[in-house]
Amino acid sequence: MKIAITSSGSGLDAEVDPRFGRCANFVFVDTESGAVEVVANEGVAAGGGAGVQSAQVVADHGATVVLTGNCGPNAYRALDASGIKVIAGVAGTVRDAVEAFKKGGLSATSGPNVDAKFGAGA
Repeated sequence: MKIAITSSGSGLDAEVDPRFGRCANFVFVDTESGAVEVVANEGVAAGGGAGVQSAQVVADHGATVVLTGNCGPNAYRALDASGIKVIAGVAGTVRDAVEAFKKGGLSATSGPNVDAKFGAGA
């Protein structure tokens, strides 16, 4: 299974970025093989629609789950429409988030956990 984690840095030891649409990077992890790919988030500087653009990046990379701090309504709808589960409220390092996910310690959210434009000013 491929998962995407929002990241403030470029590897497993980076902190989980609390913003989905405007996170610095996505770290894609294949939970079976352990393969890791870091993709810079071009949506970080978007004037609008960053959440939807970021959701498209996640879908294009084949992830089926997103681990993030927060996810707004537009991004959540785009991810949900692509069949991608969202796990919000995640903090700590990317490595810790992946391990918690693999151990079953994280649960999918049933909707957005912040208002639209949450990460725009950060």
